[in-house]
Amino acid sequence: MTTESGVTVFVVDIDKLPTNFPTHRHDGAFWEALGRAVATFGFLEEVLGKAIFAFTATRAIPRDQIDAEYKKWHPTLQRALEDPLGGLIESYSNAAAKHQSAPPYLEDLVKKLREAAVWRNAVCHGSWRTPDEQGRSLPLYVDKKRGVFETSIDIAALKQLQQHSSELACTVVNTVTQMGYRFPGAAGPGKDIW
Repeated sequence: MTTESGVTVFVVDIDKLPTNFPTHRHDGAFWEALGRAVATFGFLEEVLGKAIFAFTATRAIPRDQIDAEYKKWHPTLQRALEDPLGGLIESYSNAAAKHQSAPPYLEDLVKKLREAAVWRNAVCHGSWRTPDEQGRSLPLYVDKKRGVFETSIDIAALKQLQQHSSELACTVVNTVTQMGYRFPGAAGPGKDIW
């Protein structure tokens, strides 16, 4: 098609695109593994938000500081509902570290959570390239610091990432239940927080 000014323009013929475009080049098992990994990161975010509530609700606060701490609590809980993984990790780290029963392995757990967040951002926000002959795909992802994700990912890596995220979520739950509390929203044993 040529415009009145003589410029030839082109448009995508949507009717001729392959079925499932632009995901048509990957096997369905790849997308299933990716979806499960992404969903598990969503679960990890939910668990972190509930753990923030648990640590902030059960922290010992001197009587003369209760009113001031209570005023800060609502915004803390609101951020626990809204923040993405990176912000949740920082809030969780701060809340757990201030608690009288902070787990001794907190620093190591937070380090693992931060490492997982790098992968989460790439798999959740990357644009997936055509897989190579081994079924590996390099997601196009650049972080806020202009770091380029450079690891090709296959189904096995996605399954491993999903399992690791699940284990991290369980470890976060344990940081609450090991204090003797029931994890918020769970039906397991322990004292109710609220």
